[in-house]
Amino acid sequence: MATETSQTKVLEIKDLVTRFYTTDGIVKAVDGVSYDVHAGEIVGVVGESGSGKSVTALSVMRLIPPPGGRIEAGEALLDGEDMLKMSEERVLEVRGAKIAMIFQEPMTSLNPVLTIGRQLTEALETHLGMSREQASNRAGDLLEMVGIPDGRNRLSDYPHQFSGGMRQRVMIAMGLSCEPRLLIADEPTTALDVTIQAQILELMQRLNEELGTAVIIITHNLGVVARYAHWINVMYAGKIVESGPAEKIFKDPRHPYTIGLLSSVPRLDEPRRAKLDPIEGMPPDLMNLPGGCSFRPRCPFAIDRCAEEYPPFELVDGTTDQHKACWVDVTQVSGAHAGSN
Repeated sequence: MATETSQTKVLEIKDLVTRFYTTDGIVKAVDGVSYDVHAGEIVGVVGESGSGKSVTALSVMRLIPPPGGRIEAGEALLDGEDMLKMSEERVLEVRGAKIAMIFQEPMTSLNPVLTIGRQLTEALETHLGMSREQASNRAGDLLEMVGIPDGRNRLSDYPHQFSGGMRQRVMIAMGLSCEPRLLIADEPTTALDVTIQAQILELMQRLNEELGTAVIIITHNLGVVARYAHWINVMYAGKIVESGPAEKIFKDPRHPYTIGLLSSVPRLDEPRRAKLDPIEGMPPDLMNLPGGCSFRPRCPFAIDRCAEEYPPFELVDGTTDQHKACWVDVTQVSGAHAGSN
């Protein structure tokens, strides 16, 4: 376990702006996102598809594809060093060694013509300077660490010889191979059945606790962040609309979008006859965002001011660590917390 305190910032994202320039218009994918990740912390980033969760992470990793994709403003400080201002050579040194990312679909992320062993040993040889034999031994240890039986004898296998759950474990092993300071998991269990999902998430939590690796989990699954995350950032239309400790977000959400997300999933502590209350409408077109608050067209609590100007992201009254971007005090609205308490 890392000796650092949880107050040590591993990553600081400040006012990040990422755009995609297309023939149809400009997609405002990430629009002024700021958040921190501390040592030993698991941060959940939640929101519907198209909210900017993955693009934020890809921006930090410097994986936005040119020429259409552009990181136009902001900072991403990894241990104080700005990822967005690094040379390409420095990014290649840092990526994998200090920061790593697990992608949604392991079959498209793993190279089908290289053995699992070679895909693991390459980073070990490049970043840690290991010999081929040392890297092979370490790769075998990694496969066994992530729960792949007889891992040493599977190094010569190819990705198609592994199940979906095993391929995802390989991806986690690759991400952890150089013991990075920060691991970003982008929908790491989307394509897996529920049993394998639980195993993968428990594995990531154990590695977080044992190695002290900071983790960002990007997901639309609120059950995942409820169980594993220490801190939650809720994203909508390229912005963070609410953030705070996981316990507070689930117990006392203060943004209408967060309330809507929580009300749209089944709860074991509610009567079986209780109906789900999904959010009406669709996420906005990021090339043609409405004026004022982007959530206003779908918000049951919207007031006139919501159409005029975007609310500031500020502390919730009476708290010291929970923020929201909303003009309305939902605690004053009857029934606002239905399905969230």
